[in-house]
Amino acid sequence: MEKFEFISNTPEATGNFSYSLAATLKPGDVLTLEGDLGAGKTTFTKGLAKGLGITRTVNSPTFTIIKEYQGRIPLYHMDVYRLEHSDEDLGFDEYFDGEGVTVVEWAHLIEDQLPSDRLTIRIEHQGDTKRKITVIPFGERYQHLCEELFGE
Repeated sequence: MEKFEFISNTPEATGNFSYSLAATLKPGDVLTLEGDLGAGKTTFTKGLAKGLGITRTVNSPTFTIIKEYQGRIPLYHMDVYRLEHSDEDLGFDEYFDGEGVTVVEWAHLIEDQLPSDRLTIRIEHQGDTKRKITVIPFGERYQHLCEELFGE
């Protein structure tokens, strides 16, 4: 599986990257975000939301699990960190197959419920503000999306 990488030197660069990604997204797209606390998952999602035309303030849905935002395409922002030991089916597929773009933070905790076609994004600390963003496409659509985004 091919991986695409981007080095972000500032939170603004991370937001600009995800803003650009938003232009390529369509309803039903699923993005999974992985990274340590403070890596920039919410910063990434804020840029994505801005690119989707969302004007509301975006923050992590840590205690609510799912937040919905309306823009040119709805954004379903999930934080499944607190579901680590839950085997319960919470109806995520309704979001994954829905009218919006779904972003799942800590997605590895619900791996068995994720669609096989998705875009996985890993954000790793490389310094105080520097981040390595690795984008891994699963499925043909996301492979083409990455080739367009990264100019390959």
